[in-house]
Amino acid sequence: MKLLEPGAIGSMELKNRVFMAPMGTTTEPDGSFHERSIRYYEERARGGFGLIITGANQVTTEYEQKACNIIGTGRSMEQMKELVNRIHTAGAKLCIQITPGLGRMQLPYAAEVAPLAASAVESYWFPGLMCEPLSVEQIQHLVAKMGEGAAFAKAAGADAVEIHGYGGYLIDQFSSALWNKREDEYGGDLKGRMKFGLDIVKSVREAVGPDFPILYKYTPYHGVPGGRELEEGLEQTRLIQEAGVDGLHVDMGCYEAWYKAIPTVYQPIALQAWLAAEVKKIATVPVLTVGKLNDPAVAEDVLATGKGDFIGLGHGSLAEPNWVNKVAENKAYDITPCIGCNECLFSGFKGGNYVCAVNPTCFAEDMNPIEPVTEPQRALVLGGGPGGMEFAITAAGRGVEVELWEKGPRLGGTLYAAGGPSFKKDVKDYADVMVNRVYRSDVVVKTMKDATAEEILAGGWDKVVLATGARHTMPPIPGIESASVVKANDLLIGRVGYGRKVVVIGAGLVGCEAAAMIAQTADTVTVVEMESTILATVEHCRNNELALAQLLEDSQIEFVTGARVAQITDDGLTYSKDGADTTIDADTVVIAAGYTPNDELLAALEGKVDVSVIGDAVEADSILSAVHGGFQLARTLGTELPLLTAADLAGIDPVAAD
Repeated sequence: MKLLEPGAIGSMELKNRVFMAPMGTTTEPDGSFHERSIRYYEERARGGFGLIITGANQVTTEYEQKACNIIGTGRSMEQMKELVNRIHTAGAKLCIQITPGLGRMQLPYAAEVAPLAASAVESYWFPGLMCEPLSVEQIQHLVAKMGEGAAFAKAAGADAVEIHGYGGYLIDQFSSALWNKREDEYGGDLKGRMKFGLDIVKSVREAVGPDFPILYKYTPYHGVPGGRELEEGLEQTRLIQEAGVDGLHVDMGCYEAWYKAIPTVYQPIALQAWLAAEVKKIATVPVLTVGKLNDPAVAEDVLATGKGDFIGLGHGSLAEPNWVNKVAENKAYDITPCIGCNECLFSGFKGGNYVCAVNPTCFAEDMNPIEPVTEPQRALVLGGGPGGMEFAITAAGRGVEVELWEKGPRLGGTLYAAGGPSFKKDVKDYADVMVNRVYRSDVVVKTMKDATAEEILAGGWDKVVLATGARHTMPPIPGIESASVVKANDLLIGRVGYGRKVVVIGAGLVGCEAAAMIAQTADTVTVVEMESTILATVEHCRNNELALAQLLEDSQIEFVTGARVAQITDDGLTYSKDGADTTIDADTVVIAAGYTPNDELLAALEGKVDVSVIGDAVEADSILSAVHGGFQLARTLGTELPLLTAADLAGIDPVAAD
């Protein structure tokens, strides 16, 4: 298997061809690695990854505020040495990514401060705020600081450094005509625009010596109007290689099309592999590629077909830190797949720590002890959705005697509806993994098993968990019982079909995704929404927002906002907007107007048995909320351990977490 074959990047020998891709994490106040982030990286090294590439480390904050790790202090040297020691002890190698800054991408903390960038172009986060061009002296200072940063990483014991030259950040801003309007030696043609990045390579090489590996992460193709096209990207590749780097880490996209750089559930598998393959045709050094390679068969194919020399997992390594070990042990069936929700990224951009919707221990590796129960415990779980399954698996692993009752014919709950569209297969894959885990565990499963309060109370359970989910809210619209009406979840799992002319009531996440799925085969799809905008109450990361917007645009769906449905008939519906009534012909009307918790049993059980409610049975929310709620409840069952929610974990002060 190519994935598990040894490889080399320059003088750095690696035990396999899988690396943890760079992602940002929170830091100590001075910018150094804190214990929590060290353990996070260490866990992936223990999980078999041959190379760990850290998120960006700023080499100076003279021109920008702190946005990520900062190197150059005594404390950061101490902590980096500790990180090196942990990674090496786990059998992996460590590459420190270094950056001169973010430029026009500086994070949205101070709208009145103009970022320093390649040119006087618009700040990304603050439209209308123009950046100030860096002076030649400032540029040269940043070049020198990058050399110092690389020497610092080498002195700490790192095995390589990676230059942060991609994704529309500062180095990439200089190299792209879209953001570089300079007329001096750092602008003009590609060679001039590349001077900043190439000078950095030279500075780093002089600082670390001829045999220390230097990787360069860059973007040969932006995929946005005015951005870099492939032809220029290949010429860029030649210039970077001539500068003397040891590895080419190929990236795609920028913040204007963020989902191309950091994929979402809506993107296809291996979405960047084609670009790496183009680079590989002219590469004289190893090519590293990333982008939805979470399926080992897909990752293996990328290597076997010569599209790249090393494959990286970013968010996939958050969901499954033991990815490589499970592949090596022939247990790929048990890999927790990333579902592309980007809750991890969203949490970071909201100022919290990383969280992973499907891995409650991510970035909290030492904060969630799972200890065997000290006394016999019997727990009943009602509902086999994500929260119920997570509770059951975790509690059974602690030695709790668990029964799970599911009123439907199969486990999975609304995961299968959420994963119903072809563009959301990641969620279906996660559902399959969880269902299989339940059946491989010691949990007793009973399907087609509804429950009454009397039956539950007669069971003598130590703990009852209501993971009963939620049901579609059916708005009081005349004609809602019409034969043309179907519920979105029933449609998403294929329980019911739809015709050629379809109207969806509700433009929330479920309504929009259902509409996009229907548009793949229907003649017309119209979505009617009471709010003034679609997705009005949806909170998700910007790359998911951009990806979904592109999907909806491509699907050619008609949206009618600020409208109230007045009546449904067997032939369509009538809505009122701005004082006028409009009738739409439709052979199918889909209800996607929100959800109501299935919490009716709670009142009958409270005070009579120890009962807890998790997931959508509390409030229709997210997979993260359900999974983390089930996990935390199970790990604290019968103990005095504190019950921490996902929100708690995301917001814990990094210093206090040490």
